[in-house]
Amino acid sequence: MKPASIKFLAGLALILLGLAALIRPDFSYTKDSHDAKLGPLEFTVKERDSMHIPVWAALAAMAVGVVLVWPRKG
Repeated sequence: MKPASIKFLAGLALILLGLAALIRPDFSYTKDSHDAKLGPLEFTVKERDSMHIPVWAALAAMAVGVVLVWPRKG
């Protein structure tokens, strides 16, 4: 793969991720936090956490993506 095409794909990915962050800035995920074994019994605690992506970060990702995708003369 040429370096130019890798740069183009990275820019396209940044544009799409920035757009997704603008459409849905909050997302949640579940993670395992504690495991306990007591004889034949096993316990697992799952914590639900959420993250907020600021608008400025989404716009910055899109701007960097546009710079990477934009064709340069020369």
